[in-house]
Amino acid sequence: MAAPPDDDVLWARGLHYTYDGSPALQGVTLGVREREIVSIAGSRGSGKTTLLGCLSGRLLPAGGEVWFDGVPVHTLGLGARERLRRDRFGWIGSEPELVPGLTAWENAALPLLLRGAGHRAARTAAHEWLDRLDIGDCADRRPAHLLQSQRQRVAISRALAHSPAVLFADEPTAPLHQADRLQALRTLTAAARSHGITVVLTSHDPTAASAVVGGPADRFDDSPAATLVDRTITLIDGRRTPPVATAPDPEGSAACSLSA
Repeated sequence: MAAPPDDDVLWARGLHYTYDGSPALQGVTLGVREREIVSIAGSRGSGKTTLLGCLSGRLLPAGGEVWFDGVPVHTLGLGARERLRRDRFGWIGSEPELVPGLTAWENAALPLLLRGAGHRAARTAAHEWLDRLDIGDCADRRPAHLLQSQRQRVAISRALAHSPAVLFADEPTAPLHQADRLQALRTLTAAARSHGITVVLTSHDPTAASAVVGGPADRFDDSPAATLVDRTITLIDGRRTPPVATAPDPEGSAACSLSA
């Protein structure tokens, strides 16, 4: 079992995973550098959520390796993986998954409290993130009294409040209205960069996807949103697609197309 490259904080090789005999991942290999923001693109059923599950230790791959900061995640037991997710990782799903009996700020502060942070410090951090996501006035409400979009913002606050080493975001803007999606993504990625957080996120929504592609794969997109991530990786039917070559047109300008 070879260790991953030194410059990759998160690394996977030859990942395979199946659901009821159907392949969800078929030999996916990738590396993510520290503080990098990477988008995983693909349609529904392409394996994006399964890949995030394997990278974060929520799922154990049927084959292949996952390494985080030199630790072979794929060999860890359930308890060790749970501690890793609690202490070093953050997670945002397409559904908020809040604790019904806790207020918004208590939900946002939960990872800090579980790590042993003081009540006052945890509450202050939670309120700061709720304010940044424009729901500070909802801090004392319980999830049942919040709109779906507000609950998702609480989930985003919870994932960021303890400054995880790696943040996994699976369709993080799915419950938000279209007008709010780019703002939420900008807040998330700006916070990650300012706090040195590595991010791996997914989206199949065309609006969100256009807001999170950037770097070499889409160098012709000069919109402000194109700078939100560093790299985009594309999955099709559980496989990572190779880069798409583009040829110059007769006028000498290159045709723009998505690449992995």
